[in-house]
Amino acid sequence: MIDPDGHVIDHNRQAFEVGSLRETTIHLPLTHTSPELWSPDSPVLYTVRSLLKENGKVIDEVVTRCGFREIRFDKDTGFWLNGENIKLKGVCNHQDHAGVGVAIPDALWEFRLRLLKDMGVNAYRCAHNPVAKEFMDACDSLGIMVMDENRIFNTSPEYVRQLEWLVRRDRNRPSVILWSVFNEEPMQGTENGYEMVRRMYDVVKKLDTTRPVTAAMNGGLFNEINVAHAVDVVGFNYQADSYDRFREENPGMCLTSAEDGSAFMTRGGYVTDREKREIDSYDTQHARWGLSHRATWKEINERPWLAGGFYWTGFDYRGEPTPYSWPSANSFFGILDLCGFPKAAAYIHRAHWKEEEPLLQLIPHWNWPSDSIGRPIQVMAISNVDSLVLRLNGKLVSGQKADKYEMNTWEVPYEPGKLEVVGYNKNRKRVIRSIVETTGEPVAVQLTPYRSILRNDGEDALPVTVEVIDQQGRHVPVADNLITFEISGPAKIIGLGNGDPNSHEPEKGDKRALFNGLAQVIIQSDPGGEEGVTLVAYARGLKSARLTLQSEKALPPRSVAVENIYQSLTEWIHSPRFYTSPPDVMISIEENDMNTWVQSAGITRHKAADGNYMIYRTTFQTTRKPNWSRSQIVCKDVQGKAEVWLNGERVAAKKEYASADIVIECPVDRQNYDLRLLLEAQTGDVAGFDHVTVSGLNIQ
Repeated sequence: MIDPDGHVIDHNRQAFEVGSLRETTIHLPLTHTSPELWSPDSPVLYTVRSLLKENGKVIDEVVTRCGFREIRFDKDTGFWLNGENIKLKGVCNHQDHAGVGVAIPDALWEFRLRLLKDMGVNAYRCAHNPVAKEFMDACDSLGIMVMDENRIFNTSPEYVRQLEWLVRRDRNRPSVILWSVFNEEPMQGTENGYEMVRRMYDVVKKLDTTRPVTAAMNGGLFNEINVAHAVDVVGFNYQADSYDRFREENPGMCLTSAEDGSAFMTRGGYVTDREKREIDSYDTQHARWGLSHRATWKEINERPWLAGGFYWTGFDYRGEPTPYSWPSANSFFGILDLCGFPKAAAYIHRAHWKEEEPLLQLIPHWNWPSDSIGRPIQVMAISNVDSLVLRLNGKLVSGQKADKYEMNTWEVPYEPGKLEVVGYNKNRKRVIRSIVETTGEPVAVQLTPYRSILRNDGEDALPVTVEVIDQQGRHVPVADNLITFEISGPAKIIGLGNGDPNSHEPEKGDKRALFNGLAQVIIQSDPGGEEGVTLVAYARGLKSARLTLQSEKALPPRSVAVENIYQSLTEWIHSPRFYTSPPDVMISIEENDMNTWVQSAGITRHKAADGNYMIYRTTFQTTRKPNWSRSQIVCKDVQGKAEVWLNGERVAAKKEYASADIVIECPVDRQNYDLRLLLEAQTGDVAGFDHVTVSGLNIQ
């Protein structure tokens, strides 16, 4: 065992024998009397190196990162970590991101988790399947607690093996605090469902007794027999109106919200327009089964016996565009949009979840059209201070005591200029302020990278925020300019996005329009390049932006070189006899002819008799796009003169009777291939070949 500073603090070894095709279990106890504890605030990790040696030589090695921490769920006081009673401030998430879908580079996992943690998130529910190992690594490193969720509710042997795989993969991770065996299954309120969970519970406990098991239930909680009776922690999905009743009827059970919320917002939008499929950002609307962001946290936070909650969702995601349908393309549920840009909800949750850090955010923007002058505009101050004072162009609008849950709102007649709110603490000391201003027209594009260094390992990825600014350098929040990108150096653009849930713009390419003032371009390094990377963004009529990133030398990931795999063609037929003169090589063979042409059955050489010419034929298909840009057909040890015909064209000829190989360049732009060999032997000699292979194609 190795501590965070790289010092070996304990080791053990044991000799053993294991038979061929057998397995055995070895127990090697390791001790550490005063470990540093893992927590969201201090995610301390230790390392265990397991070496397998044979005759003194290392033949295999596994490196396991782990951590020390104590977790406990209590029926009366909720969740405890390392002796501290804390609330789970969690989000549920699918695993797609703008521009890249679910093919997320490892660096984007870290980017997304850091955005959540900065908002006050300390827990993450994987909805509704095991997430990539690299994501779990990031949770361990950054300090995000995880509800690790099983995908399929099934107790057949195959799905039990999948559940076992999940637990074995993640049971050494300090970030994992709960195993969830299902999400919202129809049988959750039945005896059959209870029995299935009882069995799944047993599967988990055989592999890990240190963490509780839960299930995310959206119904059946009050049935006589239901899944709640088979788990350690009952998970509520959208059951806020049942919290108190369930607690009263089941006082001995540990409880948590597993999924709640489902409120709607369009990032940067402040007017609800059903025809345009836009939803305002004042936290006024939610799904019929859910609650607003503000009401959700109030319900959870005011019940000490409720361990916490997991809000649906941290990020927007593709699909489920509730309350709309196609052509809306992604959800409106996210606290952050599909790019990770914050909606107003992000400030609401940060105000709730990071009360020790003063927060004040004023919405909406103050760029309204001229016909809005004098019209009341709803203004909201999102804060965690004690009192607020609002001014427009220096004139007092009003002061209010801050509302911890609901936040504060005003109706302010629109007047271009500066809207300012100042926050005070309980001692009437000014602690923070927030300003929105009417900006000028855009004059320039601006690029802001997540960081300034791009590792040259061929895998590192970097999101860059794209916006336009006015003459005074202020962000223009209503801009929708089309931005074009050029990149030079050892990197490429792998994705584009802007967070618009109704957009159908391509997410690959070199162009993207701003949506409510923002867009995102994601670049990825090429392996080995040492020079810097330059990204240029320009829009018609605006000053372009140029961003230069440093290239940091990095070791390429451990890998095995790609091999050009050769596949043998084995399904041959040959002409029913030798011909006395050269036949038509492309002779048609009827589909129902199962008698004249002969299956080779592995025999690809024949002695010439009653003629000198024979035809061999095979067909093959590719299953998908080829792995390489070129393909070869190799006919090994061809005996006799020969012509090779591919798809009706003669592509090679051999003019000697002696054995030799024939190599042919094969086109890769098709799916169906017809290959024929016309062989000529001297009377009494053998004509044929040893075998034929194809490389560079995926043959079914």
